[in-house]
Amino acid sequence: MTATAFAPVNVALIKYWGKEDDKLRLPANSSLSVNLTNLGTMTTVEWDTSLTRDEADERMIQHLDRIRKLAKIDLKAKVTTKNNFPAATGLSSSASGLAALTLAATAAAGLKLSEKDLSRLARLGSGSACRSIPAGWTEWVTGNDKTSYAQTIFPINHWDLRILVVILSTEKKTVSSTAGQAATATSPFYVTRIKSIDAKIRRIKAAIKQKNFTQMGEIMEADCLNMHQVMRTQQPPLDYLSPGTKAVMQAIRQWREEGLESYFTINTGQNVLVFCEPKNEEGLVDKLSHTGCVIEVKRDRVGLGARLLA
Repeated sequence: MTATAFAPVNVALIKYWGKEDDKLRLPANSSLSVNLTNLGTMTTVEWDTSLTRDEADERMIQHLDRIRKLAKIDLKAKVTTKNNFPAATGLSSSASGLAALTLAATAAAGLKLSEKDLSRLARLGSGSACRSIPAGWTEWVTGNDKTSYAQTIFPINHWDLRILVVILSTEKKTVSSTAGQAATATSPFYVTRIKSIDAKIRRIKAAIKQKNFTQMGEIMEADCLNMHQVMRTQQPPLDYLSPGTKAVMQAIRQWREEGLESYFTINTGQNVLVFCEPKNEEGLVDKLSHTGCVIEVKRDRVGLGARLLA
């Protein structure tokens, strides 16, 4: 009873920050993201009759318990998992990790779940993991346990954009996203942010449908800055942005004024995601590589969701 799955990193254009229900990981607002092609997590799960305990960390064990209950089994599991990018640095490692674990563990247990149910189950492990299940451009909607999941809104081949993953640090962040979200409601800007999200999602979906890169980028970048403003004004304040992060943000703005158009977004960490059109990819990689603060630029594009490898 063994299966191996790969789940991609997903990058939120309209971000989720704050929960309606912590236990069920129901978001306070809907979000919209893209799955990447290259960056992600590969996980193998083996349900083994000879094991007396799970060979996994505590968060994984909690998720394995959910799957054991669904599959009506009492076997223990050995979990082997590997990211091809730095974990816990703002690149959604918990999302790809829990999505890969969900698919591998359910498949190894003989469960054949729909994409919707896989997404719902992944959400219980890590909220944003639900977005790494379907392919392409995805939307995760608010709701209850049965209605809150992610689904594809535009296919992979809808629009050929490039996503540059700018690695500024491999140091793990000191405050997890889960811990940070516990204080979201203490920000004076939190309620205003939540009320604005639905309109932003409508606008960015229209921009994506029309392939209006400038409009999409402006909405995405503004939402990123809005989320980080909520973080900085919650109690205790939370600031994931390093001096290198801010330098790259400023460089992107400057290059845009000079005619090299791209837009940034930043998750809950110090590293930066840069969206650009194919014609500008080479120029941006070159410029980013020479900023003096960038360790590596990983090239990526919109890709598939979670899938079984074996």
